[in-house]
Amino acid sequence: MKISLIIQLSFSTFNFQLSTILPFVVVLEYYMDTKFKVTPIKHILSLYIYQIGISIYGLMIFCAGLFNEKARKLKKGQSDAIKSLREKVHADKKYIWFHAASLGEFEQGRPVIEQLKKEDPEIKILLTFFSPSGYEIRKNYSGADVICYLPLDTRTNVNLFINTIQISKAIFIKYEFWPNFLMALKKNNVPVYSISAIFRTEQVFFKWYGGWYKSLLKSFQQIFVQDNDSLRLLEKNGINNAVVAGDTRFDRVSDLAKQAKNIPIVESFVKGCTKVIVAGSSWPKDEELLVRYLKSHADVKLILVPHEIHETHIAGIIKLTGENHVRYTQTESKDLAPERCLIVDTIGLLSSIYRYGQVAYIGGGFGVGIHNTLEAAVWNLPVVFGPNYQRFREARELIAEGGGFSINNYEEVEETLNKLLENNSPGKIAGNYVSQNSGATDIIINQLKKNI
Repeated sequence: MKISLIIQLSFSTFNFQLSTILPFVVVLEYYMDTKFKVTPIKHILSLYIYQIGISIYGLMIFCAGLFNEKARKLKKGQSDAIKSLREKVHADKKYIWFHAASLGEFEQGRPVIEQLKKEDPEIKILLTFFSPSGYEIRKNYSGADVICYLPLDTRTNVNLFINTIQISKAIFIKYEFWPNFLMALKKNNVPVYSISAIFRTEQVFFKWYGGWYKSLLKSFQQIFVQDNDSLRLLEKNGINNAVVAGDTRFDRVSDLAKQAKNIPIVESFVKGCTKVIVAGSSWPKDEELLVRYLKSHADVKLILVPHEIHETHIAGIIKLTGENHVRYTQTESKDLAPERCLIVDTIGLLSSIYRYGQVAYIGGGFGVGIHNTLEAAVWNLPVVFGPNYQRFREARELIAEGGGFSINNYEEVEETLNKLLENNSPGKIAGNYVSQNSGATDIIINQLKKNI
């Protein structure tokens, strides 16, 4: 990772400003690239600048932890990681190491972990997280034998990590590229893989100053990319250890659909209604549009599964809906047919709830970006979302194929939902899109099984 980028990411993550440091690092990088033209010298300097930058980053996390709970958890988790490993690992066993930045990346790696375990229950799995939001939710995940934070990527931490546990293979998920870990694993002849990876021209690897960062990609035994664009970009830049496998999220949502729960409360709510909208991971702007639509269409029901379920947010939804609502946690599976809006104020049910709808609305499109469209599409539901979807390949492809629809305002919401509630054929297109793109896990597993 580029040092200035690391610092910028830490600012955005913890809302913590140390603006005096960033110009210093940028000046160092600029001086290195203009003063030294010999590639080995530039690479050595890049390495030294990285060591300085990652140390500064650790200090920033410590300082941010004085004010921010998430940063505090991250610092403690990183500090305790080696101790946790020593307490949990078996010294005589070898582990396949999976690393995920957060919860979303974990879900992409999960099908691979579970397939490996299914084929050989004796395989030992180490799972690490960078983000507290991933670790705190999945720290008791039964598919891994050892779960802990990733220590900060300093040389000292990396050497302690490598010497504490026997790693047979390392699998980094999507965007994770930690230089000291990559170099140490290569030095110790541990094959390293990247799965569900995506590459874009704006990434640091392909910048004029990114030669050293790009060279790190050659540390991987194999890079399993999601699409042909990523493969072509890598090959254009001399990286020839990549193969298109696809996105394991398609396999994950297919697995979730097979494991779906029956939910009596939801079944009672939708009984007799053929026009049900399921809104997944909704935000206030999404809810305003959908409740307005609900109030003007008496034959429609709405299941709202908000992204945040704290009482302030739920109170805002209740104010919007008025009396036409019922809260999931405050009802029983009695006759809910008269109710118009079911507010699901708990977690863990969304992937199973989608099957009770005719149309899915995916939240986040009026904010930083939409949430998971595939969990809904797998159920043969057309997916509707706000305008901020361009960063998500599956959303763009669903629109292109006719199974996804973007809206910008209420008029478009009404027009789109009216059409889809009368004609669900785009839902079949969405379902076919998921099934046609499944199979990445098998491709990855076949490669990983070699030399296990």
